[in-house]
Parts: sequence; C-alpha cells; structure tokens
Amino acid sequence: MQAAELPFCAMQEIMTERPEVNIGLRKLVLYRDVVVTEAGRAPARPARRASVAAVVRNPWMGAGPTADLSAEVSRVAPVLAKTLTHRLVHALGEVQEIEAFGKAAIVGTAGEIEHAGALIHTPYFGNLLREFLQGESIICFADTRADAGETLVVPLWHKTHAATRSHYQTISARVPDAPRPDEIVVIAAASTGPRPHPRIGDRRTDPVVTAENLEAVPS
Repeated sequence: MQAAELPFCAMQEIMTERPEVNIGLRKLVLYRDVVVTEAGRAPARPARRASVAAVVRNPWMGAGPTADLSAEVSRVAPVLAKTLTHRLVHALGEVQEIEAFGKAAIVGTAGEIEHAGALIHTPYFGNLLREFLQGESIICFADTRADAGETLVVPLWHKTHAATRSHYQTISARVPDAPRPDEIVVIAAASTGPRPHPRIGDRRTDPVVTAENLEAVPS
C-alpha cells in the first residue's frame, strides 16, 4: 500500500491543460492498496483499490446560506472530475479494469456542508465521473465537514450493476494537512474487483425475506 503526494510538476501539468480555468488547486494526493492475503489465503481476484484527493480553495467563502452556488459548480466541478478520474485510471491500469467506484468530499470548518455536496452531487461532477470511468450506476458517496487530517471512509459499489453485493466495499482517504478551514477536499475512488472471498450471495439469488416470514421461523 502507498500514499503519495503528486509533485508540483504534475499539478502544473493539469492546470495548464485548461489555463483559462483556475480552480484553486493546492494539492493532489494518491492512495493505492492491494490485499495480498485475507484470513490466511490469497483472494481469487486480488483487487487493486485507489483514491485520488484534490485539495481546492472553497470558492464560496464569505457567501451566505442563500447564495447561488451554480456558477462555481459548473466552473470547478468538471475540472475536478477530469483531473481525478485521469489520475485514478492511471493508478489502476486501464479504465476497463475498474469495476467499482465512489466519491466523497470534506469541507473545511469555515464552510457549509452544502459546499462539499455542491462539488460532487451535480451532473457537472457525477455524470462526468461516471462517463470517464465507463459506469452506469448511481455513484455512492460520503461527505462531511472536518478539520485537517480527518479520515473519511469512501463507499464503493459496482459501476454498472450497483446491486452486485460482492463489490460493496470501502476505502479510507486522508490528507494530513487538509482541508484547511477555507478548503474542500474532493475524492474519487475505485477498485478493480470485489472484496476478498465474497460469499454472502446476491440480490438476484436472495430468498424473499419479510417480517412476516421471519416471525414464522421458530426461534
């Protein structure tokens, strides 16, 4: 497993792809891991997981709780979607290898929780993330407000078949010095396969379970 901050030259490369757009990007942080053994046995399909976090200036600092967020959403969110998915695919191999995805955001303590949601919950981010990762499912998510260094558990599920229970999993994301009070951390995460040793069935093969059925089962 590894966590790494991308060097300044990598950040500069991204910023110059669209020099007319300044999204206030301070840092990109990549995390990757792979489970080699679980319960003493190697998984049949060892999945590689990764998250990429972008630390950006909160564009709504000083705005009130009734401020229109849409202009900055349409300006900032697409750049984040492109930047994060590009790095995510590069970290995991090929986009065709990615099977599960998720998204998250952490807003600093001087911001609103709505500011975190604004950068990940609209089509300007979610639709593009799904398109770039060749998915179809709604993207599961987490968002919160926190001090710098807070760990956020990012949920993942299958990118085309959300009910595929074997791919319900999580990855923890953390940036030690972010978010500062006036920043937002935006995260995209993915996995190339299921949890180790999945064996709890699937919604397509589950029996019909209701409260009435359970009451009829002897205790």
